[in-house]
Amino acid sequence: MTPRLRPHVQITRQHYRGRRWHVVHDPASNQFYRLNPIAHEFVSLLDGAREVEAAWKIALGKFGDSAPTQNEVIQLLSQLYSSNLLSVDETPETEQLLRRGRERLKKKIQQQAIGIMYFRIRVFNPDAMLTALEPIFRPFLNRWGLLAWAVLLISALIKVLPEYDKLADGFGSAMSPSNWPLLMVVFVVTKAFHEMGHGLICKRFGGQVPEFGLMMLVFFPAPYVDASAAWGFPSKWQRMAVGAGGMLFELTIASVCAWYWATSATSGTNDLATQLAYNAMLTASVSTVLFNANPLMRFDGYYILSDLLEVPNLMQRSTGMLKFLMQRYVYGIKRAIVPSSQRTEQAILIIYGLAAMAYRIFLFVSITLLVMGQFFAVGAVLALWTAAAWFILPVGAFIHWLAASPQLSDRRPRAILTSLALLAAGLLLTGVIPMADHRRGTGVIESAGRSGVFIGTDGFIISAHKRPGDLIRKGDPIVTMESRELEQKLEQTDAMIRELQTEERRAIKDKQPAIQRVATDRLDVFTQNRAQLEERLASLVVRAPHDGVLVGSDPDRLVGAYAKRGASLCEIVDTTNVRIAASLGQGDAAWLFDSSTGPKKVELRLVSDARGISPWHSVEGANIRENPAGRTELPHAAIGFPGGGEVETDPQDQGGIQSVRPRFTVYIDPVMMSKDGTAMPIAVGQPGERVRVRFTLPDRPLLSQWYDRFSKIIQGRVTI
Repeated sequence: MTPRLRPHVQITRQHYRGRRWHVVHDPASNQFYRLNPIAHEFVSLLDGAREVEAAWKIALGKFGDSAPTQNEVIQLLSQLYSSNLLSVDETPETEQLLRRGRERLKKKIQQQAIGIMYFRIRVFNPDAMLTALEPIFRPFLNRWGLLAWAVLLISALIKVLPEYDKLADGFGSAMSPSNWPLLMVVFVVTKAFHEMGHGLICKRFGGQVPEFGLMMLVFFPAPYVDASAAWGFPSKWQRMAVGAGGMLFELTIASVCAWYWATSATSGTNDLATQLAYNAMLTASVSTVLFNANPLMRFDGYYILSDLLEVPNLMQRSTGMLKFLMQRYVYGIKRAIVPSSQRTEQAILIIYGLAAMAYRIFLFVSITLLVMGQFFAVGAVLALWTAAAWFILPVGAFIHWLAASPQLSDRRPRAILTSLALLAAGLLLTGVIPMADHRRGTGVIESAGRSGVFIGTDGFIISAHKRPGDLIRKGDPIVTMESRELEQKLEQTDAMIRELQTEERRAIKDKQPAIQRVATDRLDVFTQNRAQLEERLASLVVRAPHDGVLVGSDPDRLVGAYAKRGASLCEIVDTTNVRIAASLGQGDAAWLFDSSTGPKKVELRLVSDARGISPWHSVEGANIRENPAGRTELPHAAIGFPGGGEVETDPQDQGGIQSVRPRFTVYIDPVMMSKDGTAMPIAVGQPGERVRVRFTLPDRPLLSQWYDRFSKIIQGRVTI
């Protein structure tokens, strides 16, 4: 054969980790292929007149042992040919092009079917439109434009941060179903602007953008452009600029909308334009940071990281690296091909491959639960289809590799036995051997002796004797009040008592029993009134009802204020008698009502070390009491998101104690085990502190534990 590169193919020189590479690009089909220097020299020898064998012998004479082998030459030519980069004179060119076009279309359809959760639909060619827009944006597409963008972003943050409370309050209304149509429209518009950023910067450096379309992410439309022409740019900074262009443009929208929203929030304006600005600010910032910048998904962050680390084809080569490790060290294939010979690059590929694999599993479970929670039937179909694409098909490919791979021609029985041994070991480890079963929850320290302190009578507070956090004894004064009205009533009552006593003595002296009885009766009434007045005057000094620590409002802030009878002043908690109120989800709490799977042990750990107690120090718990009914009201605000906890709360609840889903409250007493095995109560912290709670259940295999937890998650989240 006398092949040659097609005349219109472009070759760009690039450098990765100090090594020279050559990128071969076919502008017609937008196909790319990377060649190392030796492979590039070999391909350069193929001029359409020289045979492959002659070119190979020349490469052998020039590069010696570094020259490609015959198998590598065949593989190289096959890949160039399938990428439509190589012209071969064996069959008519038209038939070659049509056949390869059909093969690429078939492969694309297969990939779309496998990735049903995210597939693409081509809409039009935006290259002419971007060519017209690029001169308009060119003055901003440079380092000075980047500096101006950074100033705009920082100024927007400074403008918005003082309105953080209003920003957080608006999240609940933004996520309400009534706002979903506006949110979807804003999302599509901002993402279209995002993709325009990729296209404009790609055009700025001389690339072509042949395709604009919609990527259906779990049936939700998101625009995209094909800016893969950036792969042929010689500078990695240009390639990174194209990858970051979408995020730069989208964050520009977020900054402008943040300015408008903050100005409207300050003036109290709340119209449609303000809501649209909030939606745009939310989608253009959160979605960009969480998804586009995520390097574990093949979006912008992935390509930026690949260029920054100078590791091309990061995802594909990391998968190949993990396969090589399995083939080389598990199956003993000495001829296994390693994707990289550099130690640092191998480490990067291994770390990234493991992280991407773990994230793929996490993403599969999260998206499945999200969709099944809204549409059970659709979610179930998506879960089965994606599980088949991501897990079942790779298993089938592995079985085919075991049965037919030439790499195992001399050791196939051993490879099959090794695979069966690994499968048996995995099943034994996860499905047979009992393992420790731990369930975790978040709790808060409560005082078993907790009481409120209330104002006993109307009056002005003139002094405060205690502050929050002070240790207090029963009967200690907390505040002192005064009431001129009570004092005047007491003086008037004393005067009436003296007058009635005089009248009573006069009646006795004049021997007038009827007048004496009236005076005596009235004297008894006023004496009782005086006792009540003295009691109310005594209550002007508010005292602690029992020993403990003063918590809640600061009494010193009320000095000079008029307080009415029955008003709450503060609370006194007994820190020597505390309990843990833990909140558990419906799945984690199911075993509480099953006596056969009840916890064997409970451990408590403080979240912080504010009192000098290390979070690694555990305290045992005993006397578990559960509430048999699930409630949405949390035992304390510290358990929910607003209080720094881990439980999702209702955005509409200002108090932060209403959870989105019903939860079970469990009460646990912290104890210290004595030498004779007796449990003694112990104080582990101050009321209000968060505590990690770990329940140890009877041992059982991991598969049983995983199935139980997953089924409980499905029951708690899925609506059938």
